[in-house]
Amino acid sequence: MITLYHCVAARSFRPLWALEELALPYTLHMLPFPPRVVDKRYLAINPLGTVPAFFDGEMRMTESAAICHYLGVKYGPSPLVVSPDEPDFGPFLNWLHFGEATLTFPQTIVLRYERFEPEERRLPQAALDYRRWFLGRLRTLEPLLANAQGICGGRFTMADISIGYALLLASYLDMEPQFTPNVLAYWQRLRQRPAFARACEVELASAREQNVSAVPAPAQAV
Repeated sequence: MITLYHCVAARSFRPLWALEELALPYTLHMLPFPPRVVDKRYLAINPLGTVPAFFDGEMRMTESAAICHYLGVKYGPSPLVVSPDEPDFGPFLNWLHFGEATLTFPQTIVLRYERFEPEERRLPQAALDYRRWFLGRLRTLEPLLANAQGICGGRFTMADISIGYALLLASYLDMEPQFTPNVLAYWQRLRQRPAFARACEVELASAREQNVSAVPAPAQAV
C-alpha cells in the first residue's frame, strides 16, 4: 500500500531510508530531476511538482521529515520515534525539522545558483554566502555530538535520518571536508547503517531499471 516517488539524492531519500530502517514493503517510482520540469505528467500526482510524493493507500504526504515521523508512529511502536513521555520528545521534534528547515534549505540555494542555473544566471556570491550559512548552523551540532551516538533520545531516531540527509547533500556539494570533528564522525556512523546502504543501492538500481537518469537536468531551478 506504500508508494514513494523519488529522485536520486533528493529530499525523498529521507522516507526511503526510513522505509528501509523499518523494513516495510513499498513501491518506489523513480523520476528525473526536477520532475516538475522534466516530466509534466507528475503534476497530476503531486501538483507541487516536488519529491517526495508519498502514498499510504489514498493518503498523500509531500514533506520528507513529516513522512518519517508518520512512518515511525503509524508502523510502530519503534525506537526510531521519541514518544511524548520521554524527556527528549521536544528535542526530537526540533531536530527532526531542523534537518530540513535549517540545514537543507540553504543548500538548495547553493545548488540553484552554483550548479543548476545557466552560466549567465549563476550567482557565486550568493552560493558562497549560503554555504557559510549552512556550515554556521551545522556547528550547533558539534557540542551535542561530543558524547552521543545520535542527536537525541540516546539512540538513532528519525531525527538522525532528517539531519543525515542534509549531511548527504552537503557531501554532494563537497562540504564534507569542512565538517567539524564530531559532526564528521557522526556522518561516518550514519553511513555505516545497513538501512542507509540499502537505500543507496535501491535508488540507483531502481533508477537503472526504470531508465531514469541520476543526473539532474541542466539549467533548471531546484
